[in-house]
Amino acid sequence: MIVLKGKPIFGGITKGKIIFFHKKETVVSKCEVKDPQFEIDKYESAKRCALEEIQKLYDCTFENLGREDAGIFLIQQMILGDIDFDNAVKEIILSEGLNADFAVAQTVRNYSTMLGKIDSEYIKSRSADLKDICDRLIKHILHLSGNKFKLTEKAIVCAEDLVPSETMGLDRKNVLALCTKYGSANSHAAILARTMNIPAITGIGCGLTEDFNGKTAIADGYDGTLYIEPDEKTVKRLFEKEEKEAKKRELLRRLKGRKNITLDKTEIKIFANISGLSDVDSVIENDAGGIGLFRSEFLYLENDCFPNEEQQFFNYRRVLERMQGKPVVVRTLDLGADKSIDYFGLPQEKNPALGFRSVRICLNDPDMFKTQLRALLRASVYGNLSILIPMIIDIEEIRQVKELINQAKKELDLRMQDYSNNIKLGIMIETPAAVMLSDLLAKEVDFFSIGTNDLEQYTLAADRQNSMIDCTLPHHHTALLRMINMVCINAHREGIPVGICGELGADCSLTEAFLAIGIDEISVNPSNILALRSKIRTLNLSCKQEILKKYGIT
Repeated sequence: MIVLKGKPIFGGITKGKIIFFHKKETVVSKCEVKDPQFEIDKYESAKRCALEEIQKLYDCTFENLGREDAGIFLIQQMILGDIDFDNAVKEIILSEGLNADFAVAQTVRNYSTMLGKIDSEYIKSRSADLKDICDRLIKHILHLSGNKFKLTEKAIVCAEDLVPSETMGLDRKNVLALCTKYGSANSHAAILARTMNIPAITGIGCGLTEDFNGKTAIADGYDGTLYIEPDEKTVKRLFEKEEKEAKKRELLRRLKGRKNITLDKTEIKIFANISGLSDVDSVIENDAGGIGLFRSEFLYLENDCFPNEEQQFFNYRRVLERMQGKPVVVRTLDLGADKSIDYFGLPQEKNPALGFRSVRICLNDPDMFKTQLRALLRASVYGNLSILIPMIIDIEEIRQVKELINQAKKELDLRMQDYSNNIKLGIMIETPAAVMLSDLLAKEVDFFSIGTNDLEQYTLAADRQNSMIDCTLPHHHTALLRMINMVCINAHREGIPVGICGELGADCSLTEAFLAIGIDEISVNPSNILALRSKIRTLNLSCKQEILKKYGIT
């Protein structure tokens, strides 16, 4: 038996034969041409054919999977219709006198190199769109026949990676699982696997080779493990695991529509964390009470220049509309540290986690910040919006943010554009400074949201990107729990609620402690909502002091 580890994308355990996804790579040669205009005509004709094919893929995906997943192909249409992309291809043909297929390939290489420099898995995964477009254009320029992969039996499909059209071209009835050598949680194979409820593993690495083609395997999408020719003991263990997981899922599904209420009738709100519009389906499917953290920086990470007001307004508005009056908390731009973008021109820093980031960037560039604020204000009339400011360490920062919000309102007044006057303003509590000043900060805002990821990092002097210290840190450090307790006491004295939106919110071993402390809401990834609800409904908080003592909080 050979065991390969990757990244788990969608849970499920399935057994079957491995079939490798084969595709013929098109070889493009660099040739000087005598008639550049003829090459441009070939490129234009290929582009028209490609757009027609992509429209058919969009229609098929829309019909089978819905609007959000069909949006993958809208991205491709936008790239093909992009003036800069078009000009780049034609420039190579005209100025260098080169063939159209090489010009397309070179342009795509240049774009892919640019994307590769952006420190974001999401952005890097968009290179699959470019590759798909490149292959499609070159196929039509060279008049090559399609090379459609046919899956005639049920199998675990393995590949180096899959571009969007390849993923959609698979016969879903015959795909038992998807396993890729490369890719990320944001790759199209991952996105579509989650939508189609297919167990999936990405990032398995070079150990996944075509030597395994035809061999029997078990894919465990829960922990990202692929077992090649498993022994009987492993088969029995994994199917017992899947049976238990199926029972858990069924029990959790029965909790849809139920309250998040403890045995002693303490009720808590459970919200969802999202990175964009495409996550809203999962929010609704998992019965979230609202969105507790919309990470707006992903709108910036998806672009190669600053997203304008209209683009941001559209995204915020659509999320608010789809949530139909349920609360939506949008965190303003939170860049820097482990999230950087070339076009921002941020300086290189020796310790970016402690440097120029989040609200510091926004206050340093008020025009850029007001663009986001105006978009948020305009969207507010379409739902129940709250604005959350990250990395606040001082009262003066809150007052500067409020002044910029007032300026943004005045600018909208001059344009005669509407906005709600009932927008709540909150701040992230994610530094020891904010904890120690929480009694004063609570007088300035409508709510707190505790970012446990950074708060834990700064409190324990432990870089959360450093895997070497994971095993050396105390689990659930008492200092962190005491800080959360202090924040709750100070917030509740001023009559404002406190939520948790960091990773610890989904840790059910801490749910009892958080509720005893007095946390009012917990916001987690959509897939964690029903499990958290289940945990809450088993707890009894009638003896809160004893619970606090058990965790060393008092």
